[in-house]
Amino acid sequence: MPKETRLSDHAREERSYHDSRMVIADFNQAPFTIAWELTRACAFACVHCRADAIHQRNKDELSTEEAFRLVDRLTEFGSPILIFTGGDPMMRPDLFEIIDYATQQGLRCSLTPTATALPTLEKLRQAKQAGIRRIALSLDAPNPAVHDDFRQVEGSWQRTMDILHRAQQVGLSVQVNTTVTKFNVDLLPAMVPFVEEVQAVQWSVFFMVPTGRAQIQHMISAEQHEEVFHWLYDLSQSAPFDIKSTAAPMYRRVAIERKRAEVGQDEKVTFQGAGFQYVDGLNRPRKGVNDGNGFLFISHIGEIQPSGFLPLTAGYVRDDDVVDVYRNHPLFTDLRDPDKLKGRCGVCEYIDICGGQRGRAYGLTGDYLETDPACVYVPSAMRKREN
Repeated sequence: MPKETRLSDHAREERSYHDSRMVIADFNQAPFTIAWELTRACAFACVHCRADAIHQRNKDELSTEEAFRLVDRLTEFGSPILIFTGGDPMMRPDLFEIIDYATQQGLRCSLTPTATALPTLEKLRQAKQAGIRRIALSLDAPNPAVHDDFRQVEGSWQRTMDILHRAQQVGLSVQVNTTVTKFNVDLLPAMVPFVEEVQAVQWSVFFMVPTGRAQIQHMISAEQHEEVFHWLYDLSQSAPFDIKSTAAPMYRRVAIERKRAEVGQDEKVTFQGAGFQYVDGLNRPRKGVNDGNGFLFISHIGEIQPSGFLPLTAGYVRDDDVVDVYRNHPLFTDLRDPDKLKGRCGVCEYIDICGGQRGRAYGLTGDYLETDPACVYVPSAMRKREN
């Protein structure tokens, strides 16, 4: 287990400040996070790639002018976080133009480049100048052997570390992304020193969803998910960085259960009260963001989807109004209606703060409203029926 560390007084003040500004978000009207796959082109061939990325850019990608028009519509949502992703967004020559335009329109922008030779010190300075608030890179193991094999590119581990250090050098906020699979689940504790080394604001721990190249047999079991959730909760009590579970909203239930056990069963414990407050300056909501429910995905050719992990298309930005699709298309409204959920998810007392990962439910059952198979929890309503 990692050594115990303590938050600085400044970090505690920041937590208090940003927590005081949080409001209950209306995800029926606007997403909190938008991921925009600017291109599917990428030099890597990662074994778990959601995008099933390709080496050359698609001729049908949105043009610069189309990108500007899309940004104009996204501002109707207010000021969501806009993640420029891919593929490798650095392969778009107009990347900084689009970022600059989005920033001018009031969107909060972050960037997830691939660990190639493209994110030089100068390019990272340009990214910051254009308005990028956060840069996120994937680090999937504490050593090159496992990471490079995972990413299918020799030297990618060292290059990732170099880019993260460069980002620090230019003053960019750094996030480390780690995808949990059977290949690295036992290595997670050894990752902590590296997350600390690059002074990451957040460690975003992704739990694999079988889509794109990601294979079901590489997923960890439901029981292993639960073990990792408890380990992350323990780590969150002392880590100098925030911890976010991605594609695993069940972590919220574990956090509340653990906190309730600490303060007493009769105490009312909210998700924020369970210790998950963010100092990253992004004013995160109390509600859990889930596919189509606080989250919106735009593909490289303009497909409007609930997320990159639930690649079902509800419209195209060239033909449809993205705001109307998010607010009113049946795919999105179903995903935001807890009464539509089935199985254990549908009767779970944690439905509002969790709801199960919809992309995983779809990938494993073919029904995005079914129970998330990665969750071990048996809702109290089902336990009562059994008794």
